[in-house]
Amino acid sequence: MTDHLKVEGHDNLARDTNSKAIINTNINAYETAKRRAEEAQRQRDEIRDTNRELNNLKCEMHEIKSLLKQLVKEN
Repeated sequence: MTDHLKVEGHDNLARDTNSKAIINTNINAYETAKRRAEEAQRQRDEIRDTNRELNNLKCEMHEIKSLLKQLVKEN
């Protein structure tokens, strides 16, 4: 089991004596940060999906435009 030492001047921070890492012991802050990261990822995914849909619509509009030009050219 790892030992933790309080970080002087910071109630919610501890240092892992084995890895020397600083650990935030405030569970609420950790959960809040996790939710924020998940929401940011969800927003990035939504933007990526919207961009894909927009690109598909652009391709379809280009195809329709080409077909219309071909019809006009034939008449």
